[in-house]
Amino acid sequence: MPDPLLVTPLLFGSMLFLLAIGVPIAIALGGLSVGMIYVFWSPMALNMMPLRAFQNTSSFEYIAIPLFIFMATMLQKSRIAEDLYDTMQKFFGGLRGGLAIGTIIICTIFAAMAGISGAATISMGVLAIPAMLSRGYGKDMALGSVAAGGSLGILIPPSVTMIVYGLVANTSIGKLYAGGVLPGLLIALLFSIYLLMRGQLQPALAGGVNMQRYSWGEKLVSLKGLLLPLALVVSVLGSILLGIASVSEAAAIGAGGAIIAGALRRQLNWKNLQEAAFETLQLSCMIFWIIIGASALSTFYTAMGAARLIEGIVLGLELNKYVILIGMQVILLALGMVLDTVGIILITAPIFVPIILALGFDPVWFGILYIINMEIGFLTPPFGYNLFYLKGVAPPSVSMVDIYKSVIPFILLMLLAVGICIVFPDIILFLPNLIF
Repeated sequence: MPDPLLVTPLLFGSMLFLLAIGVPIAIALGGLSVGMIYVFWSPMALNMMPLRAFQNTSSFEYIAIPLFIFMATMLQKSRIAEDLYDTMQKFFGGLRGGLAIGTIIICTIFAAMAGISGAATISMGVLAIPAMLSRGYGKDMALGSVAAGGSLGILIPPSVTMIVYGLVANTSIGKLYAGGVLPGLLIALLFSIYLLMRGQLQPALAGGVNMQRYSWGEKLVSLKGLLLPLALVVSVLGSILLGIASVSEAAAIGAGGAIIAGALRRQLNWKNLQEAAFETLQLSCMIFWIIIGASALSTFYTAMGAARLIEGIVLGLELNKYVILIGMQVILLALGMVLDTVGIILITAPIFVPIILALGFDPVWFGILYIINMEIGFLTPPFGYNLFYLKGVAPPSVSMVDIYKSVIPFILLMLLAVGICIVFPDIILFLPNLIF
């Protein structure tokens, strides 16, 4: 066996090089694993790759991933976001910055229905950005609220990213789901406070003086737009948190509920079903190929003894455990700029989680901090997914530089939320301890 100190820089250096030259992450991880196993381990060890891939991807818990993705895409096709936006526009449209705050609230509700970031980002990008820009909102408020609000999809349950993390880190997915609720609401609250203050300080960038106001009758009538979304949230999250269904079973409930919602919205037709199924297939295949490649890389790295070596070095530094924790947060933030969240989890969680347990930290608490960092990764240039989702649906006048600038305040607010959750761990642990 080679020296793990030699393998570590070679492995990660090669990975970053492949990503820098534009190799897709699944191919970079999988191809690199094949080469490393062949050269440093044994050609015979390659036989385990298909077995390992089948074992990982056929896990019952992973069934939830395509089901939650289908639920999200079907909800997008059902145009439920239009009803939500109409409700929020009537309640918050008369407030400076109100449409941006309403967008955050809609994204929070969408996060509790879907489980992926793209659904809310794309839906609200199509609806909210033109509406806010036409009403005198600044580009940074309009774009930033959609991009940041959409990122809540991987923190507020049900979250596909939490499923992957829970399986890799051997942490209860149900407890992670419960732990993500209050931090998700905290971040949404921080976003809303910022937008409200910005609206008061810079009214010209938050709707100006000609604010459209609605009667209480119109507001109450618009509440019917909340019925379907809230029913779906209660059926999916309630079944998990009350112990009625497993995560995969709840995902099936959500997928069925999304179809019913489409029928009630009169959007259930063959075209929408076909498009939703095809998009689910595409996204699921991408995620599973990343899982296969990263799992092979993680297996090789662990077999070389490098993970144990790093654990021993870190624990032997005799640093304050919070210094080590913050160091991990910095590493995750840096990786979030260049890697996919699933790849980051599969590469780093097997290394970080044993260290966290040895330091005496709660694994659910650390898991939520980890997920918040993955959420930040959706907004950090150059490869934040939400930035590209937004560019795809934003008006032609919006440049990539506009989008990059718009997310900076929201990234800082999420970093503030990480700090708050570190100082006050009960924000994360209250619901898991109460429910479980």
